[in-house]
Amino acid sequence: MPLTRRPDILRVVINASLDDADVAIAAARAGAKAVHARYGKRLTRMDKGFGDFATDADVESEEAILGVIRAARPEDAVLGEEGGQQGAADAVRQWLVDPLCGTLNYAVGNMLVAVNVALRGGPAAVADPFSGEVFFTDGATAGVRRDGSDTQLAPTAATQLVDVNLDPPFPSAPGFRAVDLLAHPGFIERFRPRVVSTTLALAWVAAGKRAAYVTDGGDLAESVHFAAGIALCQAAGCVVTAVDGAPIGKAGRGLIAAADAETHGLLSSMIRGRG
Repeated sequence: MPLTRRPDILRVVINASLDDADVAIAAARAGAKAVHARYGKRLTRMDKGFGDFATDADVESEEAILGVIRAARPEDAVLGEEGGQQGAADAVRQWLVDPLCGTLNYAVGNMLVAVNVALRGGPAAVADPFSGEVFFTDGATAGVRRDGSDTQLAPTAATQLVDVNLDPPFPSAPGFRAVDLLAHPGFIERFRPRVVSTTLALAWVAAGKRAAYVTDGGDLAESVHFAAGIALCQAAGCVVTAVDGAPIGKAGRGLIAAADAETHGLLSSMIRGRG
């Protein structure tokens, strides 16, 4: 999809003439609109166990997203954070949906949240409900849409800001603990830490607002929480691997998404205890 000025595609009528990137953008925008509308209002919490929960804003956002996908791609399968699997889990075309990434932030009135929509192995979009920005990729290029105008994403490590996800669980411990990275002498000398546990942080790496993002975890490539952000970073030209340097996917654990090879190399060395 060319990065040129295009009309707003979030219309009442969504049809099959839209390409997959347009569908991802429209779906993410629909979810973001629902999230924005519920902000500051009384929320009902639904406990998921282990300190995790969803709210009615998460559910309403996912319903809005599914409405767009069903209208434009009725035959596709969907894996939603709240609604689970709809359609065959091994379907060739499956959408991964996280309707409100950063629910805890949102529930306490913090605006650092995102809405994630990704076609597995294809286009993806990450919408910021409060800035109005939609970060997107058609699978080959990556851009951000503001006020109907598209700008190509340009990663850079100039900010020296690195977001580190400190949320449990910590499957790579004791070999790797994200909190230890923050106390590493090389990290302190070169970077400045930020903690934003939302896919917005990955979008910021792709956009040049962050130098890198680091998190522990398992296979994140097909996670509803990370798939859209990973796709953005890869399309923007970032260096993206597991924390041990393995390719993203079932062979690797966790994630390092860096604006450039130098930043990725420095962080990798610190994580492996060589830097």
